Amino acid sequence: MIVDESYYPKRRVTVRAIVLHQGKLLCVRQKHYDGNIITESDVWCLPGGGLELDEPITDGVRREMVEETGVEPVLGNLLYVQQFKYDGIESLEFFFEATNAEDYLKVDLSKTTHGEVEIAEVAFVDPKTTKILPEFLMTEDLPAAAASGQTKFFSFL
Repeated sequence: MIVDESYYPKRRVTVRAIVLHQGKLLCVRQKHYDGNIITESDVWCLPGGGLELDEPITDGVRREMVEETGVEPVLGNLLYVQQFKYDGIESLEFFFEATNAEDYLKVDLSKTTHGEVEIAEVAFVDPKTTKILPEFLMTEDLPAAAASGQTKFFSFL
């Protein structure tokens, strides 16, 4: 059977970890590259990134967390799935709880494979008062979501 690749939509799959500690959420501020100039984003987001081809999603979360923070997560439940379109590409994001928050209290970006290159800062921030993407993280009751064991879906297509 011949498959017409143009029939299938372009889709990006990303994986992220939700790490909560004393009401705060582990977030990163990414570095952005504009030619030879590196600028820091004013927006925080969760650590994580793109899933590799044929990579199981839980393996992808572990890989991304180690690459960006140097710490392997102890994964809990899948808390959220988000579907949206950006620049004509459909994106699916999977958000897993990581239950070993204390291990992330002193992340050393110099001991990571990608951290110093991609990340300006990593910290636990207050999701109610800090601009975080995706925005639903600023309004969701994250501890309750983690305790519920339920997965919530957001679609912005």
